[in-house]
Amino acid sequence: MTHTPTRDALGRWVAGERIMPLPSYASASAPAISFEFFPPKTPALEAQLWACAERLATLRPSFVSVTYGAGGSTQERTHATVLRLVRETTLVPAAHLTCVGASRDEVDEVARRYWDAGVKHIVALRGDPPGREPYAPHPDGYAFAADLVAGLKRVADFEITVAAYPEVHPQAATPEADLDNLKRKLDEGATRAITQVFFDNAVFLRFLDKAVAAGITAPIVPGIMPVSNFAQAAKFCAGCGTSVPGWMADLFEGLDDDVETRRMVAAATTAEQVRILQANGIDEFHFYTLNRPDLVYAIARILGVKPAA
Repeated sequence: MTHTPTRDALGRWVAGERIMPLPSYASASAPAISFEFFPPKTPALEAQLWACAERLATLRPSFVSVTYGAGGSTQERTHATVLRLVRETTLVPAAHLTCVGASRDEVDEVARRYWDAGVKHIVALRGDPPGREPYAPHPDGYAFAADLVAGLKRVADFEITVAAYPEVHPQAATPEADLDNLKRKLDEGATRAITQVFFDNAVFLRFLDKAVAAGITAPIVPGIMPVSNFAQAAKFCAGCGTSVPGWMADLFEGLDDDVETRRMVAAATTAEQVRILQANGIDEFHFYTLNRPDLVYAIARILGVKPAA
């Protein structure tokens, strides 16, 4: 992916300025998109998920992924959701698999079950233990995501997606070590990386520059999360190392009880974020849907993605 962000005469990034002007709607081509769902915990949430899947399926995403809970706590629900997507929809599902809390044999068996069921795409992650416990590899398991990628490739010729962290994984020793880890995952056979959510486009574009300089050539897809509940999003971001710009807090200030205005602000800010990325050559986006389709559907339309005829 190429981009031409704004720099000053010394080649430094210029803060606070739009990176590139927005393209006209007539000239912008529709990007590839994908969506992330989470497995439902209750019958009501299950109905919400399938309504979300049905609505977003009309946009013909490249794939949809289904997450795991911490410590693999939703493994069975994830598996059931993925298999139902295969059986009952035209969507192409990608199943999340993690290292945490499982032996290699157990992980390999889950992978084989997916392959035999027709699921050929895995999102391979190290995963986090439940609660605030520090991560420790399972004594008989895959230690880290790069090891998991290599193991999955031995099981079958999966398409594999991994995670990338524009603002550095919270447990990485250094930014350089984090980038080296991403390169190892890709070198082991992953075909793309999807980023942790971010809100500052300059952070993402700087990260792309560093990745290219480190010899990474695989696509790095921005992970985009429309924010309509700011307090909830800020809490989530504090736990995963994503910075929340001050201007974002200002935009949502005083809107706790005004759901409709929050939704309009969320649509406007996310649409601007993805359009600026699109202006800088980004041609693929992954949306964290939170199983709520309306905002994501509207933003996809703004990007030029139309429903199937």
